[in-house]
Amino acid sequence: MDIYQEEVVQRALRGENIIIWLPTGGGKTRAAVYVAKKHLENNPGAKVAVLVNKVHLVDQHYNNEFNPYLGSDYSLVSISGDCDQKDFFGCEVKNSDLVICTAQILENALTNQEEGKHVELSQFTLLIIDECHHTHKEGVYNKIMARYVAQKLKGERRLPQILGLTASPGTGGAKSIKGAVEHVLQICANLDSVIVSSKVYAPELKKKVPRPRKRFDIVDRRPQDPFGDHLKFMMQFIHDFMALGPEFPVREFGTQEYEADVVILEKKGVTDRNRLLAQCALHLRQYNDALLINDTVRMVDAFRVLESYYSTKSSTAMDGTDFFLLGLYQENEVELRKLSGDARFENPKMGKLQNTLLEQFVQGGHSRGILFSKTRKSICCLYDWVSNNPALQRAGIRAAILTGAGNGINYMTQNEQKDTIRNFRLGSLNLLISTSVAEEGLDIPECNLVVRYGLLTNEIAQQQASGRARASDSVYSVVAQAGGREVRRELLNECLEDLTGRAIGEVQRMEPRDFQMKITDLQTEALLTRQLAEQLKLKKRSRFNAATVQLSCRGCFLPVALGHDIKVIENAHHVNINPDFERYYKTGGQPALKTFEDWEPGRVISCAACGRQWGMEMIYKNIALLPILAIENFAMETPEGRKLAKKWKNVEFTVEDTQKHVNLAPLF
Repeated sequence: MDIYQEEVVQRALRGENIIIWLPTGGGKTRAAVYVAKKHLENNPGAKVAVLVNKVHLVDQHYNNEFNPYLGSDYSLVSISGDCDQKDFFGCEVKNSDLVICTAQILENALTNQEEGKHVELSQFTLLIIDECHHTHKEGVYNKIMARYVAQKLKGERRLPQILGLTASPGTGGAKSIKGAVEHVLQICANLDSVIVSSKVYAPELKKKVPRPRKRFDIVDRRPQDPFGDHLKFMMQFIHDFMALGPEFPVREFGTQEYEADVVILEKKGVTDRNRLLAQCALHLRQYNDALLINDTVRMVDAFRVLESYYSTKSSTAMDGTDFFLLGLYQENEVELRKLSGDARFENPKMGKLQNTLLEQFVQGGHSRGILFSKTRKSICCLYDWVSNNPALQRAGIRAAILTGAGNGINYMTQNEQKDTIRNFRLGSLNLLISTSVAEEGLDIPECNLVVRYGLLTNEIAQQQASGRARASDSVYSVVAQAGGREVRRELLNECLEDLTGRAIGEVQRMEPRDFQMKITDLQTEALLTRQLAEQLKLKKRSRFNAATVQLSCRGCFLPVALGHDIKVIENAHHVNINPDFERYYKTGGQPALKTFEDWEPGRVISCAACGRQWGMEMIYKNIALLPILAIENFAMETPEGRKLAKKWKNVEFTVEDTQKHVNLAPLF
């Protein structure tokens, strides 16, 4: 270990709860390995859990850090969602000295009472929490630590030592020193820890972790945008058709603010039973998405988004509103296609991005870079552009997409993530095109280029992304439009980064007694707030009798089910058990999902009348075929009017557990 790492672990070696604050690349994980080693050596029967917030970090920490240094003397296991060990997590913990897993797996085991799966916090003697600045609000880290803090406040002494790791706790949105200090104290309270950093050996740390050379690659605003102008003309046509009054002022098309406006309009249309308003708002959101894509990548990418959206609309049109919206697109489709292919008006950011990539990859034969963009849609477009760009291909760029692990067409499986990262490490790939999944923790020493493209994020994400450029003489590039919000946000983030450091300094200078009193006050307040919120949640869930709630399709408003038709399986999957429900939906293709322990995915289901996607079938224990429904695709008729919910946890009636209340009859 380096001398500054030895400095920051001293209090942890004495058994104190601490947060290690070191910059990205400063060796936080290696310091944690050292603490874990000493903890296991000095405490017979000790048991360590290393928690991470991203799936790919499970293998990275196991293979690169913990197993090489501890594997010969201790029993280690790594567990993520794709492996079978998660189904017997309690047994794995019992038989291991150190377990590395995603935080959600531990949270599931803490709440699951089934033998062989359940664990208690008291079984561990040390909890190492990676990227611990996520321990706030409703995040899974904070759910685990809320349980810890509640037990501590009750006087429970058999609790693990806490070791948090972060490159930046951030300011929590605060722009004043007072607010930033409050945020840092809240993170400390949530983790029941003090925050430590290198003081004596800070100069050595600075030499060890040089920052990449930052530059703004600025492009002038596109002088003419006939494709975008035509989209705006069509959007205005829809607004005229909607005939909104002055109480609905229209903000600028092609902005996030406008997107927020049309989301509200769609909700209003549904709750007011105004299908014209609701459907127009949905279509306007698609046009706005196309404008945002047109501003980020190529015109043809924006056109393809609309083309794909409208490709299925002719078969599901059901009234004058649908035929108006479909007809508007069809009348303008040829012109949009023609404009999107006119190279004279292409997005100038693409040319600047090409030059930025070529500059690094042409001069450095062994260059490796990460290109960050905001959405899965935009990184797919960028990958297509890189793969079909002759100049970039001649430069030897071998690109791949890296997105979050999950289910669905735009997600990657955990194995796909692992393969992509492994190939990037080995050099068979030299450019990752990624969402924020690669910002935190991804350790590629050879990476010498980070490009932020079309991103507006906070100071934590900016520091994390910058820290991916680990090689000497690395470049951190912000490709943005002159006078755009991206540049302003980057400059603000630099100020917030400095504010975070000052706030941490103030917290560290507090008298220990004052610090502990403040932490206890914050913990007590948070506990009472959670208890009150839980009471309100329980009250809300029983507001209406399930039999009095009617579910209607959000697309066409057709009543299709009652609240008491809905049951929950395994505390996760909300299904309709009424066999008559089958006549209201049609089935489509197979979703991109793996098979699970007790169930496997069936086909996608959607409204037979309007085509609105509702969810998918599940084949449960090979005995029942049940439709899983997403409540966001329905409106709820209640005794107090029509209501909407984004998640099932927000509905105002009780959904009963299937196995407690219903005998599932074979459905096929």
